[in-house]
Amino acid sequence: MASHGFWFLGAENASGNGSQSPNTPRAWCQAAAQKFSGGIGSKLCALLNVGEAEKTAQAPVKAEDGSTAESCGCNKPSNCSKATVCFSDLYATDLLPALNGDAKTMNFLQEVVDIMLAYIVESFDRSTKVIDFHYPNELLQRNNWELSDEPETLDDILISCRATLKYAIKTAHPRYFNQLSTGLDMVGLAADWLTSTANTNMFTYEVAPVFVLLEYVTLKKMREIIGWQEGRGDGIFSPGGAISNMYAMLLARYKMFPEVKEKGMSSVPRLVAFTSEHSHFSIKKGAAALGIGTESVICIKADERGKMIPSDLERRIVEAKQKGYVPFFVSATAGTTVYGAFDPLMAIADICKKHDIWMHVDGAWGGSLLMSRKHRWKLNGVERANSMTWNPHKMMAVPLQCSALLVREEGLMQSCNQMQACYLFQQDKQYDLSYDTGDKALQCGRHVDIFKLWLMWRAKGTIGFEAQIDKCLELSEYLYNKIKDREGYEMVFDGKVAPVIKARMMEYGTTMVSYQPQGDKVNFFRMVISNPAATFEDIDFLIEEIERLGQDL
Repeated sequence: MASHGFWFLGAENASGNGSQSPNTPRAWCQAAAQKFSGGIGSKLCALLNVGEAEKTAQAPVKAEDGSTAESCGCNKPSNCSKATVCFSDLYATDLLPALNGDAKTMNFLQEVVDIMLAYIVESFDRSTKVIDFHYPNELLQRNNWELSDEPETLDDILISCRATLKYAIKTAHPRYFNQLSTGLDMVGLAADWLTSTANTNMFTYEVAPVFVLLEYVTLKKMREIIGWQEGRGDGIFSPGGAISNMYAMLLARYKMFPEVKEKGMSSVPRLVAFTSEHSHFSIKKGAAALGIGTESVICIKADERGKMIPSDLERRIVEAKQKGYVPFFVSATAGTTVYGAFDPLMAIADICKKHDIWMHVDGAWGGSLLMSRKHRWKLNGVERANSMTWNPHKMMAVPLQCSALLVREEGLMQSCNQMQACYLFQQDKQYDLSYDTGDKALQCGRHVDIFKLWLMWRAKGTIGFEAQIDKCLELSEYLYNKIKDREGYEMVFDGKVAPVIKARMMEYGTTMVSYQPQGDKVNFFRMVISNPAATFEDIDFLIEEIERLGQDL
């Protein structure tokens, strides 16, 4: 029989015990103590304060190297043991690369891993709080967060690790609906740990051979899914959707006026960009950063569902031309931040083609629907775009951060951004220089964001991501159907109610959902469903909790 994985540990042991569910913390810890080596399972029990009464104390034994060791408490018929290290006498200088620092390093890192594993288990436990909320001044007083001239002991460092997670928001909690990026994937987490261990830079194949190749393979696959022929084109992983959108605007400007790279904005006419009034603020921010100016971003009207109105787009383009301005960039949105609306990409593509304007699709939120055969129709026309932003750290639940810019024209990024720094991008290297991707990026140092996505894709397959995304949409539809005719609910809340309920949510810590105004609509709850751990029961809980917290309003 195939294993059901991490969360079914202990199911076989609990099957004969009618009083104990295999999903209770105690059953899980008993199973973990048997499954994990090095005493991790028993430490998890201790950290979660579960099953302490059942654990038998055993006398410490002497290890061969003279250090004290004690039984790991795993109840296994073996002599497995863990070293007892006094971290209060150790400092960071005692760890590797210090001489004879390997054992101390392994013990210290094991303690850190134990802290993280306990936090992970707790994050998925619905009986725990999503947030242990404290006001900023109170939290500043509860712990000493200040930096000192003298080093602290490793024991102090471990205390800081525990305190940091104690007050962290449990974004993996099944009842956390506050942001677009939620959940915690175990394979993605493992990949993130490995990435930090490798600790390299993405600018050349020379220093990141495997990661550079994985980025090449994955970006090509993403372009194929968009619908670009044979996955041809270009792309890069950047520090978030805002930067990806700015890259697109930068490329659009360079494509129309390549001289701007050397001569600046004084060499080009007044440029104007167009985007929906419901688009992400990063479009205006990118225009400000590139010297184009926020006043040169023209906001197009959206309909009652939040979708850009194509006729208004064309009208504003014609008006801009009549004023002597040069339209160079249209940003359509696939999944707006508040309404989750998808602009009509096919109609927008027709207009961009007619007026010879770069078409960008900001699919930071909704781009992942391309993975779903059931829902990808919402992005019909994306294959006609010149560029696309796609954030796997949102709907696909890849750990933060993971944002890709996909570009249809190959080589444009390189010519736009390259500076040919000879200390990095030597032209006489022994391998194909096209794999030295750093010169097409605005950054020099670039974090490895690809491995999380690539490893999760290997673990889930495309069909696994499809099922995950379909589930999120199913939960969304379920929520809509539950509240549309429910007494006391409207699809947009009264503006004075949402902030009060949200404040109470944070104080109780039971769930989290965001709120905000939009246009002439005052504050209302913005429900986000992207957490793979969420279920129908969690949606029911949210609805009932909102009613409970707002019953006196």
